[in-house]
Amino acid sequence: MAAESIDISDAMVIQPTTLGDWMIVAPVGVPILFAAILLMVRHETRLHAGIAITGLLLTLAANAALLLQVLADGPQVMTMGRWLPPFGISFVADALGASLAFVATLVAAVCALYAMKDIGATGRRYGFYPFVMALMAGVGGSFLTGDIFNLYVWFEVFLISSFGLLILGSTERQLDGATKYAILNLVGTTLFLTATAYLYGTFGTLNMADIARRVDAVRDTGPLMTLAVLYLLAFGMKAAAFPVNFWLPASYHTPRIVTAALFGGVLTKVGVYALLRVLVMMFPVERVELSGVIAWVAAGTMVLGIMGALAQSDVRRVLGFVVISGVGVMLAGLALGTEEGLTGTVLYAFHSILAMTALYLLAGVMKELGGSYSLHELGGLYRAYPAMGAFALVLMLAVAGLPPASGLWPKILLVQASLESGLPWLALAILATGLLTTIALGRVYILAIWRNRPEGAPSGEPNARPGLGYVSLALLCIPIILLGVYPEPFIRIAETAAAGLLDPSAYIGAVFPVEAAQ
Repeated sequence: MAAESIDISDAMVIQPTTLGDWMIVAPVGVPILFAAILLMVRHETRLHAGIAITGLLLTLAANAALLLQVLADGPQVMTMGRWLPPFGISFVADALGASLAFVATLVAAVCALYAMKDIGATGRRYGFYPFVMALMAGVGGSFLTGDIFNLYVWFEVFLISSFGLLILGSTERQLDGATKYAILNLVGTTLFLTATAYLYGTFGTLNMADIARRVDAVRDTGPLMTLAVLYLLAFGMKAAAFPVNFWLPASYHTPRIVTAALFGGVLTKVGVYALLRVLVMMFPVERVELSGVIAWVAAGTMVLGIMGALAQSDVRRVLGFVVISGVGVMLAGLALGTEEGLTGTVLYAFHSILAMTALYLLAGVMKELGGSYSLHELGGLYRAYPAMGAFALVLMLAVAGLPPASGLWPKILLVQASLESGLPWLALAILATGLLTTIALGRVYILAIWRNRPEGAPSGEPNARPGLGYVSLALLCIPIILLGVYPEPFIRIAETAAAGLLDPSAYIGAVFPVEAAQ
């Protein structure tokens, strides 16, 4: 179908720049600014940690202010170059994007703190902190962009940064993992770009709000199901959904543990976010038609992912498969497509970003104190370091979906939504995954922490000082426990995000305020 002709004179309207405009772009602009500052002082590596943590805290404050404004006043919009949409490139902050950007920046700040002990002078000299700032600029841009081609651009920004973080150290194992990561993600990127070109040929626009309001007009003539399938495959690969998830366990165990923590906590959630934005908001009818396929993909991802975790003896590999299993849980809400199901998915995304980051950092502390990542060599950590054992218990309960931590409530919402939608087998898959996760992480706890230290096992690092690791874990355990014992504020944010996806009229009205007022 030929795209509709549009008079561009309608777009040539000068819009004044307001404080709200700067607030919307700050979560992206601040990391870019601090990445540039870090490059300018690249030889003064002792300053890098302080500069990066300052930048991430400022980004966190900007995200918090933006989220509060969105919750109070609805979606916020800033269009680049003062060209009215759909011609200008828009940033759109709604409850979904702003909340995920806030949680992602929170864990990035904690990771930057932990990196003070995990990243040595060589890693700082090779650009660890500039890469982290560029990565968070890409993640923030992905969550806040209102243009699907610019979603592709921000994906590329954080993917390029993630390549740099993966090979930091240049060991053979890192280069091998980075090669697999790069090649398979480039396949997903190619599918993404192909689908976007096809989308532009169909609609003549790449503005998400513009597509959402015009999609019904082209449903009978446009190749919308083809587009939906292409995006499902592309973003499913980015999210590490079965059966295109094999790149993640091949690469996430290879970098420094703080890098793996940032990846495991944040990057797959960007893929899940893109699936929610495109399939629920832009192609809702096609999502319904694909819901059966997505449900089976979700069940396969969560069950096979956790079965992979049961087969591993390296703590980092266990956690990589747990990340995959969590992606399946989030996809269950996408398959259901109800407000309760999507609320469960968004709430689970909050939980997973926090808990998986913390679990990887816990693995780093275990390596520091126990001398290995292998379950065959670890042991006796609880008796020697009871505080670490307590952190491990809280985090493993959280990921397994047991009280009093954060994983319980999203799984309750998803199980209830599955039963109400007439999909008891999907509810059973979620419950079975929780049981298997308890077994997989309980095995890690018993072997690595509770049992006596095996004879001949390597000792921990000499003069190990886990204080900074404990501080990092405490900073993440606080919101994890808070989400478990006082979930109402988090559920309200997730409900607002889910309602905005199902009824994007407020999102569209914020992007096209003149038409909304008519």
